[in-house]
Amino acid sequence: MTTPTIEAPVVTPDIQTEKPELKKPPMYKVIMLNDDFTPMDFVVDLLCSYFSKTHEEATEIMLCIHHQGQAVCGCYPRDVAESKVAQVEGYCTAQGHPLKCRIEADPNS
Repeated sequence: MTTPTIEAPVVTPDIQTEKPELKKPPMYKVIMLNDDFTPMDFVVDLLCSYFSKTHEEATEIMLCIHHQGQAVCGCYPRDVAESKVAQVEGYCTAQGHPLKCRIEADPNS
């Protein structure tokens, strides 16, 4: 005796022909805060090392931090911004400097 076989219809998935609309992630500004103890040259080196700034850009940002109390160092997705803050503050602490940073949502993103 043979068992009858039932053939199921072949189902093919819908093929997406249009590119999906991808939304850019919200961006966050990394803001470095002024203190009276961290040397200016150290801040310039941080900006060059952690934020890929040229020496001239870093000097300009450092002077803004010094005169205005804070300045934006860069704008990144939230996880990258948080990592930058952790890296910078960790390095500063290890070097004996009290420099702090914070992140703030960028309303233009």
